[in-house]
Amino acid sequence: MAASKFAPYPRYGRAESGPIGLQDHGRNVWYRNIKIRPLESVSLFNGENLDGWRVHGTERWYVEDGELVCESGPDAEYGYLVTEETYRDFDLTIEFKQEADGNSGVFLRSSVEGTTVSGWQAEVAPPGFFTGGIYESYGRGWLVKPDPVLDEALRMGDWNTMRIRAVGDRVTTWLNGTKMVDFEDEKIGAAEGSIALQIHDGGGIKVRWRNLRITDLGG
Repeated sequence: MAASKFAPYPRYGRAESGPIGLQDHGRNVWYRNIKIRPLESVSLFNGENLDGWRVHGTERWYVEDGELVCESGPDAEYGYLVTEETYRDFDLTIEFKQEADGNSGVFLRSSVEGTTVSGWQAEVAPPGFFTGGIYESYGRGWLVKPDPVLDEALRMGDWNTMRIRAVGDRVTTWLNGTKMVDFEDEKIGAAEGSIALQIHDGGGIKVRWRNLRITDLGG
């Protein structure tokens, strides 16, 4: 990019949507059978049980009233609920409600051994603790935090919608329609793995989740 003719255009290649264009570059070209296939999201949670997921740790993961609940257990340690499928490039939406201390998160391109996770977390936390930011566990720590003023988008004790889009090196998060972070990282771009929900250690945590839907973007 930096060495190309597009260098003066900082937004080149970054549009999230736009038209399809056919280019004339001084030669004759014929086109036909031009089709586009819409991408459809699928549900990661069936509203009935934990089919398609694996539990790691002793913290509580259960289904209640069609919602997925994570709750601190007697050990008050880290716990994870991990998809059996792996994903690389995707667009994920998920709703959460923090009923108590909500220190939790959504991991992308992750793997879990016991209760040790390798991957990157889109933070879910009480006010003032960077919901929507990206944290690398057992590694570099915080990679990017949202502007503190954006924390106003969080509705503590009520339902929130988080969207996470990972394409190549680039990860973008939204909280209730507000863009929280948008950044690129080569290490994330080289990875592939599961989606994982986390419950933090320390006890006293309870979070409800629903409407977990993912669009696989290939890659």
